[in-house]
Amino acid sequence: MALTALKVKNAQPGRHVDGRGLCLVVKPSGARSWVLRMQKDGRRRDYGLGSTFDVSLAEARDAAMALRRQVRLGVDPVAEKRRSRRVVPSFETAARECYEAMKEGWKNQRHASWIASLENHVFPLIGARPINEVDSPVVVEVLSPIWLDIPDTARRILQRIGAVLDFAHIKGWLPEEVSLRSVRKGLPRQAEKAGHLEAMPYADVPSLMHRLATAASTTGRDALRFTIYNAVRSNETRFAVWSEFDLEKAVWTIPGERMKAGDTHVVPLSPAAVALLRNRWNQRSSDTGLVFSNDGEKPISDMTMTKLLRDDGIKGVTVHGFRSAFTDWAAERTRFPKEVADKALAHKLSNKVEAAYRRTDFFDKRRSLMARWAEYLEQWPSKSNSSRRLAE
Repeated sequence: MALTALKVKNAQPGRHVDGRGLCLVVKPSGARSWVLRMQKDGRRRDYGLGSTFDVSLAEARDAAMALRRQVRLGVDPVAEKRRSRRVVPSFETAARECYEAMKEGWKNQRHASWIASLENHVFPLIGARPINEVDSPVVVEVLSPIWLDIPDTARRILQRIGAVLDFAHIKGWLPEEVSLRSVRKGLPRQAEKAGHLEAMPYADVPSLMHRLATAASTTGRDALRFTIYNAVRSNETRFAVWSEFDLEKAVWTIPGERMKAGDTHVVPLSPAAVALLRNRWNQRSSDTGLVFSNDGEKPISDMTMTKLLRDDGIKGVTVHGFRSAFTDWAAERTRFPKEVADKALAHKLSNKVEAAYRRTDFFDKRRSLMARWAEYLEQWPSKSNSSRRLAE
């Protein structure tokens, strides 16, 4: 006779049949649970359907019907249950596994910023969340604080989160692909990108350098000063390793794979830049590791130097803009030809014919130019506007 809700409640210890293999099992302790007994291909198996505290009689019958249908279709319910119990990793675990899988195919270590950006802006918020719980609303929540403040970084992070979710789908952690196309609709419109990066007037740079030099030394401050001394791109500083430097000859050789144009760039170091490097050498954790790093292995964030400017109350100015300040200073305050300043910036000649004939790198002239630039930067702030002597 089929069971009723009252019979389930009052059943004594033992096995009580409802019909078609569905049974109520009552233990001497009083615990009650549902079991479906089925036989297929001569093999009998019991399938647990849960406790009566969680599953009603009607729900147990529905579950039993669904299991019978699976078996008829050739599906192994036990195997399916094991599959459903597969451990789903956290977003951070999935992201790091994705990074390890992809990084070997990258041309250079510049892309170490890929994982660093997630460490700085994503992991603190959703790193511990299971990857299958990360969807568009979650991503909007992550990006909202940085979407307008650091738009370029925020857009890159959006792409990287998308890559992690695609990777998770391939690994079987997400049953369906997750599209992030709607994320931008949940965020404010970013301002149109300007045609150039905002630069600090060169007359104001010595004052900034003075404040950086007299403040407590940090890896970020050293990196920003070094970047300005050499008029290089921030990534060229962030990923510089000790093996690229010859401090005795005051030369920094940046390999082509780390340069935007793909060509090796040899930088003549000013005495001020060498002094800064010697100080960091005394604090190094590795003879071959990253120069501007706290442990020699992990580069500083791409926002570290920018944050120093913002903390100093300098709005809008970018680290890249100091290259423009250097260009303006060289044009207005020195007699060095434009070609020398361009070579110091590792700019390529747009005219291919001219480039083919001009093979010199102006190294000696660049050494003089960079020494003059460092001297200018180390003026006392009060003198930065009054000294108008042209460099030879």
